[in-house]
Amino acid sequence: MNKTTNLSTPTLLAAAIAAASSPVFAQDTDTRVMEEVITIGTRVEGRTATDSAVPIDIISGDDFMKQGDTDLNSLLRNVVPSYNVNTQPISDAASLVRPANLRGLAPDHTLVLVNGKRRHRAAVIAWLGNGVSDGAQGPDISQIPAIALQQVEVLRDGAAAQYGSDAIAGVINFELKDSPDGGSVEVKAGQFYEGDGRQYTVSGNYGMPFTSQGFANVSFEFGAQEDTDRSVQRDDAAALIAAGNTAVVDPAQVWGRPEISDDLKTVVNMGVELGGGKEFYAFGNYGTKTVDGGFYFRNPETRSAVFANGADPLIGDLDPSNGLDNCAGFSHADALASAECFSFQEIFPGGFTPRFGGEVTDLAGVTGVRGEMANGWAYDISAGLGYNDVDFFIYNTVNASLGPQTPTAFNPGAYTQLEKNFNVDFVKGYDVGLASELSVATGFEWRDETFEITTGDQASYEIGPLASQGFSAASNGFPGFGPLAGGQWSRSNYATYVDLEADVTEGWLLGLALRVEDFEDFGTTTNGKLATNVDITDSFALRGSWSTGFRAPTPGQSNAFNVSTEFDLALNDLVNNGTIPSTNPVALLRGGEPLDPEKSTNWTLGAVFTVGAIDITVDYFNIEVEDRIAPSQLYSLTEAEVDSLVASGVTSAANLQNFRFFTNDFDTTTTGVDIVATYSTDMIGDNTDISLAYNQTQTEVDKFSPETIDATRIRELEEGLPESRWTLSSSTAVGSWGFLGRVSSYDDWFDSEDGQVYSGEVLVDAEVSYAFTDQASVILGAQNLLDQYPEENPGAAGGVGNQYSQFSPFGFEGGFYYLRTRYEF
Repeated sequence: MNKTTNLSTPTLLAAAIAAASSPVFAQDTDTRVMEEVITIGTRVEGRTATDSAVPIDIISGDDFMKQGDTDLNSLLRNVVPSYNVNTQPISDAASLVRPANLRGLAPDHTLVLVNGKRRHRAAVIAWLGNGVSDGAQGPDISQIPAIALQQVEVLRDGAAAQYGSDAIAGVINFELKDSPDGGSVEVKAGQFYEGDGRQYTVSGNYGMPFTSQGFANVSFEFGAQEDTDRSVQRDDAAALIAAGNTAVVDPAQVWGRPEISDDLKTVVNMGVELGGGKEFYAFGNYGTKTVDGGFYFRNPETRSAVFANGADPLIGDLDPSNGLDNCAGFSHADALASAECFSFQEIFPGGFTPRFGGEVTDLAGVTGVRGEMANGWAYDISAGLGYNDVDFFIYNTVNASLGPQTPTAFNPGAYTQLEKNFNVDFVKGYDVGLASELSVATGFEWRDETFEITTGDQASYEIGPLASQGFSAASNGFPGFGPLAGGQWSRSNYATYVDLEADVTEGWLLGLALRVEDFEDFGTTTNGKLATNVDITDSFALRGSWSTGFRAPTPGQSNAFNVSTEFDLALNDLVNNGTIPSTNPVALLRGGEPLDPEKSTNWTLGAVFTVGAIDITVDYFNIEVEDRIAPSQLYSLTEAEVDSLVASGVTSAANLQNFRFFTNDFDTTTTGVDIVATYSTDMIGDNTDISLAYNQTQTEVDKFSPETIDATRIRELEEGLPESRWTLSSSTAVGSWGFLGRVSSYDDWFDSEDGQVYSGEVLVDAEVSYAFTDQASVILGAQNLLDQYPEENPGAAGGVGNQYSQFSPFGFEGGFYYLRTRYEF
């Protein structure tokens, strides 16, 4: 294989240590070859994706812009088959920051970088994530506008020895645009074929000089998204309407994507030469959005602790001390006629469906200096700050224990994540008699992260006077955080690493990395990696790697409280399930203990070769993860345990059915294969690029404790995501016209909420563009052109009205069409 490797020590670290890079083109009269320079997986300048020792996907910024969606998670899913994300319609806080999975593992098993620097995680913990994502606390990449991206690198290999915690499934690096001039403006609008879910965005990018020696590149996106509805009316709600209750809404419960308003995303990337071989750089983002979604329907006849007590109506005595009317045996109608007896049908005669959401604020900034010392060592010194805050709200609900004095809108509190990073990196090449210089990289990292729970308003967590009569306390659906549940928890760690890489002989690349990391709460972990790439012929190479890794539990996972109202399939009813810290006295009774880091062993074996004009990569991977961190199974609460939880600050425990806690208690093995084939030709139009990407992933639970992980959770982990996915795409330019087609195939998946296995589907996307001038163009496109829906849920009406599986890997809203207008300057 013809490698273009350059192992000389760079003057600056712009390419060597996590800096922006751009494709390098070699062109003659007959062919065009694009060698895509990578900045992750190696600390050597000039490496390309094909001569890397590990599999790396390179995706251009244009690949993200040529789609109808605006959420970067969905855009990435459409072009990387090993990346999965779904709609999350009724998933508590996971509806605000959707969890995504790379290579079948949890969201926080993937390290996310921006310009090669670690991105902070979101404040949201995904309590409801179809098993695979349950309890994960990953980053929020939806805050990055697609128009800001120069390219995205997806490293499909374990890299904890190089980058630290979380890099078990792989690494995703978002490279920001760094042009000092020009720019573009784009307006996009679209809606679903059903006529709902209308959305629009206005985005722009502008590059400008920053002094005479630098650049500043600014990007923004602003938009909004209406909600969608793909529900059927529940049988119980339909029966109420048939019986004459005209206050029941149709549908009583909405399944669809939430409403997003005031969605602002901004990014700044800048750099300036300081002279003497030094460069100052800075980049960051600021974003805000408001997400508003639905919850489960509260039936006005049967919802326990609000409207009912078992089979009997739940009627409150507003003054039990006067000895007059104790309301015993009263119906809801009787209560409506009594001044002393109270029924929540007075406020919500048709029942109610809480609306839940949050205001999300995301802020990050990195600044640093890089250059080269007189002794030849290149250096990069940087500091970064990341902040994510989710201020929750819930309305159209009650604190039932407050009776008629209850508000119907609450502020339950907030989750906040704050991270600080300081890095010092060095790299130098040494001539040691090999085919290339030996690249020696070393460095130091300090990181501190803080998770904070802010208490809600008093009514959101208060135990009111009717609690003793069986009415539930706290805001129904998402109880507020009380004073003792609120708090701030921090953890810092230090790390140092050594990374060696060289061509031992012509055509044989060898790399070795070792990293030692010390955490103040659980001690030290040491991880290593060995990787190689061997040219067998000019058009065939083998590559492989072996590494160990780890993922540290987050302060949020160790300390968060949460209560979720979930649908219990066995009971066919709603239940309140709580999550408490693993060191809470009640958790200790069920085996809870302080969390330890997860440990992983990762190895890959692949081939890179050319067949005619088709470039092909095939990579097998095997990831073993021990002591995985996830919520335990649910435990029933005794009366004494309820009292203990209330005393510890979880006031909503007064109406909890079950509780769980985080634990290190199962091992998994994830195996699979990735195949990528690309082909370019000028025989179709002016130029045509065709690519096929295939992923097959299987996860098996190897070891678990029946006391903490149940059979349903095992099935979620093993079957909750499609076992195979592939994407075939083609783009063609013909004069002023452009054509894009994409076919995506999804295998079947298991939905634990419905207890069903749903069959896979094939979706088609298409886009056609016309350039009026060199600057102005209009684009018409459709996602899911053929309006394909998932298999219908056979028990939707008899259950909770979800016509389709909420965990469909491609959504369940049907076709979406859009119009884009673009102007470049």
